[in-house]
Amino acid sequence: MKVTYDAEVDILRIIFTSVAVEESDEDRPGIVIDYDKDGQIVGMEILNASKRTENPFAVEYAVLGKAA
Repeated sequence: MKVTYDAEVDILRIIFTSVAVEESDEDRPGIVIDYDKDGQIVGMEILNASKRTENPFAVEYAVLGKAA
């Protein structure tokens, strides 16, 4: 998984997998979900991220429970 923030265009992007994006859908205003050819979610974009998050420059990472 990869998280990027582009301050120039104010977009926070979360990439779950490196599989090619086949289709994107704006699920809600400003929230874009990317899908692969099988309809699986591969990433998402949050537009105007600085207005939707406390701090788009900060990322907290935590693993809870056991990995399979």
